[in-house]
Amino acid sequence: MLKSRDALGLYCHVPFCASTCDFCAFYQKKPLRGDLDVYLEAMDLEFAQIPSNRAVDTVFWGGGTPGLLSAKDLDRLGSSMLARLPEPPKEWTVEMAPSTVKADKLEVLRELGVSRISMGVQSFNPKLLESLGRLHNPRQIYNAWERVQAAGFAQTNLDLMFAIPGQSIDQWEADIREAVRLSPTHISTYCLTFEEDTALYVKLSQGKVSIDEDKELRFYERGWELLDELGYKQYEISNFAHSGSECRHNMNTWRMHEWIGCGPSAASQYCGERYQRPADLEKWSVALKGSDFPKTERVALSEDILLTDAIVFGLRMNCGVDLDSLKARFAQATCWGELEAALAKFNSEGLVELTGNQARLTQRGRLLCDAVGSELIKRTATPIYS
Repeated sequence: MLKSRDALGLYCHVPFCASTCDFCAFYQKKPLRGDLDVYLEAMDLEFAQIPSNRAVDTVFWGGGTPGLLSAKDLDRLGSSMLARLPEPPKEWTVEMAPSTVKADKLEVLRELGVSRISMGVQSFNPKLLESLGRLHNPRQIYNAWERVQAAGFAQTNLDLMFAIPGQSIDQWEADIREAVRLSPTHISTYCLTFEEDTALYVKLSQGKVSIDEDKELRFYERGWELLDELGYKQYEISNFAHSGSECRHNMNTWRMHEWIGCGPSAASQYCGERYQRPADLEKWSVALKGSDFPKTERVALSEDILLTDAIVFGLRMNCGVDLDSLKARFAQATCWGELEAALAKFNSEGLVELTGNQARLTQRGRLLCDAVGSELIKRTATPIYS
């Protein structure tokens, strides 16, 4: 099972957005002053759950749009969190949308100790940005990036999106080349997904847009090829970095270490269970004021669940998984037979490469990684958090 010496992450969900992107299904609210005050007061209470005798290795602020908070509010939130940590985190990421990047906010984040800025660009193409419902334009991207660089953050990430309706392979290449020209230390690339209760899903159900799975695979392959050519090493299906600039927070999560989620809708994997905070600002804050840490969607963690998930997510990483290490770590797991049979099957199908105690996805396996993961989960009949 998870040991107290394992890496511990802290995720803070900032649920405020000026508008809802057409593809987004995350919990969010408009940034009204009253709701902002409720959120900040409740986060003071949330941070009380952070253990005082255990270091928090990594912190990640996501959303929503954390950068939508004012410099004063960012300082309050960060100071409240730091007051509960026994020592500063080794990595601290804050997500920002280009339209929210301001010099005073960046100055506050630097003073707090934030080490990594992740900016959701999605595309440099104005028409594609408009089709996604994004508020920013290319000029705002460049202005924001100049401010981030001037502020001196050592680690930076740009998010890109592909398989956008109407997007061509040439446009995808152009977005990658433009992102590389800006020289971030890390680039994340995400295939557009159609989540229920989003504007894009409605368009899909109405037949206004469609999914072309074969074209999605071409987007994947060309992105992998081009980023490698341009000097960004792929270390996970969707993530590329210069050496030493991999996102430690995400890697610890994929390796099934513990993390604590703070904020409405934030998920946790902590103290033997997975759970989520209510996706409702009022319900969440009222429960906290009543000295309760509300938990929904609770799953008790067995070694079978953790082992299966460690393999599913570990295979998404280019380094693959060390099966002997996992056997030692999850010695009480009872599903090894099923997992080894599944890996042997994938090996015979050319999806998984087995070398000694190491299992890695092949190029074809990486293109079909979701199907591989689903089959592993099905074989062991274990739930997985996503």
